Amino acid sequence: MELLRLGPLGAEIPALRVADEVYDLRTVTDDIDPGFFAADGVDRVREALDAGRLDVLDGADGLRVGVPVARPGAVLCIGQNYAAHAAESGSEPPREPILFFKARSCLVGANDDVVLPPASTQSDWEAELVVVIGARASRLDSPAEAAGVIAGYTVGNDVSERSWQLGKDGGQWSQGKSFATFGPLGPSIVLDPVDHGSLAIRSWVNGEPRQDSNTKDMIFGVDHLVWWLSHVLVLEPGDVVFTGTPEGVALSGRYPYLRDGDVVEISIDGLGRQRQSVTAG
Repeated sequence: MELLRLGPLGAEIPALRVADEVYDLRTVTDDIDPGFFAADGVDRVREALDAGRLDVLDGADGLRVGVPVARPGAVLCIGQNYAAHAAESGSEPPREPILFFKARSCLVGANDDVVLPPASTQSDWEAELVVVIGARASRLDSPAEAAGVIAGYTVGNDVSERSWQLGKDGGQWSQGKSFATFGPLGPSIVLDPVDHGSLAIRSWVNGEPRQDSNTKDMIFGVDHLVWWLSHVLVLEPGDVVFTGTPEGVALSGRYPYLRDGDVVEISIDGLGRQRQSVTAG
């Protein structure tokens, strides 16, 4: 089962995909947003599906794929969370998670364009497993409780302008990662159980392989991250957590940074695929 938001920007339709069928969720909710998760929206969707109360969404395949969760309260991100990526960045593996934030205004659909900021010289791709929070969480007792507050999983591209992130005094991670369109998310939120500790994660630029790794290389696993975050701040329904990127980004020096006309593709096994055209701002 997957939650989606389909249609033009600002007029997306909440939808549910089950196997090859897409259902209209407008009889259950106005949108898939923090309020949806806070009001037990996932359970209500399951009940409506089981009762046969959902209509098929005609023409779903022809609709734009929007951000799968609208207006999340927080977009939380973890840096250098893959051992090989930390190494290619010239850093020692972190002893605790590195937390930064992206502005929610940077989020776009999985196949929307990425628009480079003016004078961009070092814009980079970052394929990431993203966790969607389904329930409020504060000071969880153990990582084992994390599963109870996770609604599902999706795919993210933590696009980063490195000259802002790392080149400014002291480093400005959130500045370098919050430009408009710098957060492609989706295509969907997968609600079924996911073996998040063993997922193949890949990226391509112009059809050429870049990242080819597995979440097994994570330094801090999903459950640990959610537990740890709950002790740093209060996680709210609808928050999203980018869990870090594996090796194979342009920052490594092995590949050129993104330029006008490039095409980025990202996939995670079982969670779907993204495709963004890069344009100059």
